[in-house]
Amino acid sequence: MEQPMPSLPASCLLAQAAIACSNVKMKHVPALADPGLTTLYLAENEIAKIPAHTFLGLPNLEWLDLSKNKLDARGLHPHAFKNLTRLKRLNLDGNSLSTVPALPTSLQELKLNDNLLQGLQHSSFRGLSQLLTLEVEGNQLHDGNISPLAFQPLHNLLYLRLDRNRLRTIPPGLPASLQELHLGANVIEEVTEGALNRSRSLSVLVLSNNRLQEDRLAPRAWIDLPKLETLDLSHNQLVHVPSFLPRGLRRLTLHHNRIERIPGYVFAHMKPGLEFLHLSHNSLRADGIHGVSFLGLRASLAELLLDHNELQAVPHGLLGLKGLQVLRLSHNKIRHVPLNSICDTRVTQDSNLISTHLENNLIDRRRIPPTAFSCIRAYHSVVLQPQQGEGEGS
Repeated sequence: MEQPMPSLPASCLLAQAAIACSNVKMKHVPALADPGLTTLYLAENEIAKIPAHTFLGLPNLEWLDLSKNKLDARGLHPHAFKNLTRLKRLNLDGNSLSTVPALPTSLQELKLNDNLLQGLQHSSFRGLSQLLTLEVEGNQLHDGNISPLAFQPLHNLLYLRLDRNRLRTIPPGLPASLQELHLGANVIEEVTEGALNRSRSLSVLVLSNNRLQEDRLAPRAWIDLPKLETLDLSHNQLVHVPSFLPRGLRRLTLHHNRIERIPGYVFAHMKPGLEFLHLSHNSLRADGIHGVSFLGLRASLAELLLDHNELQAVPHGLLGLKGLQVLRLSHNKIRHVPLNSICDTRVTQDSNLISTHLENNLIDRRRIPPTAFSCIRAYHSVVLQPQQGEGEGS
């Protein structure tokens, strides 16, 4: 005979293979025995204790969400999850766990964000060779409590999130399979030459909200990463666009730094070239951008964001960017839009620009040459209002 289902709170949702009981003030995991159950969602409750036998009646569970409960290392039995041999996704975000519990080898996604993890040992992820996604954001991890062997078992890991910890450097021993690495909001001050040399599958690297300065970026830190396409260095302490950028980079995010200069030829080695360059909220002046600053981006660059800088003039080199679709120069100190600065009136070719922002500068719109934007097909895509010191309706 089948065991009767235990009484569940009335607001729980029951489906054929799923039970969802979120935010119902539940203090214990109900004693379930249902081989057909594959999804159990118990987020936002008050569960503080999970004994060893809790999930014995759920041998086919694939997805378990225990996020935002009151679990700590004492309340969670070390082997609570061991018998869940088909478990693929486990969410333990927002608890008070100080160590990684023992986990089934079937796991593909593990979320341990916003806990109190005191470190990652060489045995923390033992046997998890099928894990694809690991998130340990918002813990108490630092350079001294992550074992160089911690990630060794993770042969197939694609996505690793380590944001909001206290890391000063990129952790050693990252899996060679890794495609996305998120290290935002740490205290990383340098990227050494060997830090990423095994990460040749990496396509996305996020280092935003750290303490990076360009003289602490090793020349060969990432130039040879063949698949790196997205690099986020926003909210750091960079004074110029870094040299030796990855050759295949397509998206470079540098907003909220202290950048005063785009060195000449800094993008010239890139193939096929950047598509997206985000330089808003920096300290760029007109003399920090040269005719050769954008060399190498002629055909590739589609979006160039230079708003919220100190530019007194439309930068040199824009005419050479034949693929440009979005140009943002708003919130600067530009006074004039000279002929042949955005449109080349000497040729009859239409521009690819579909969005050109020049508002909140010091431009007297009456003094703009009539043909300054003649190459732009849709005139409404040029935004000039308001300018500093004039009202919205003027």
